[in-house]
Amino acid sequence: MRKLLPVLFLALAPLVHAAERAIDIDIIVKAPAAEVFKTWTTAEGVKTFFAPGAVIEPKSNGLFEIHMNPLAPPGERGADDMRILAIQENKMVSFTWNAPPSLPEIRKQRTVVIVRFAPEGDGQTRVTLNHVGWGEGGEWDRTYDYFSKAWPYVLNNLKKRFDTGPLDWKPSLEQLKAAAGTK
Repeated sequence: MRKLLPVLFLALAPLVHAAERAIDIDIIVKAPAAEVFKTWTTAEGVKTFFAPGAVIEPKSNGLFEIHMNPLAPPGERGADDMRILAIQENKMVSFTWNAPPSLPEIRKQRTVVIVRFAPEGDGQTRVTLNHVGWGEGGEWDRTYDYFSKAWPYVLNNLKKRFDTGPLDWKPSLEQLKAAAGTK
């Protein structure tokens, strides 16, 4: 048997693959799954925790645009022209995603984000985010590093939204207006 193990290993080696690089995060939110789902899948909800602007059509192939800078020109606002891939009421939404404008080569491409909502008892929900579809090297690595920090921030804001109320984007918008030289 011992002599067969190396042969067996070599025969099975082509069948073994490394796990795909992914960002996997989960958090418990103090709200029912239906409420958390609605917060992720409506423009009004997204504006309470994610960004000051959004255009969302909660249906397959519907828009899922998140505008971190709604004052920027189209194509530079944030997650411009992203699409919902699949949606399951109160359970899951998946959508395409792009890199920030500061990473233009990868911004032209798309990755996939899957967000799941599972009741955790006592009116709480486990929110699980899985971000996949990464390339390797150069801007891909910088984009992966960027979102490894950004997604925990977004999920923490979601938690805060249900713990203490919606985020106030007015100060951020005022800074964006000042930087753009508009009033």
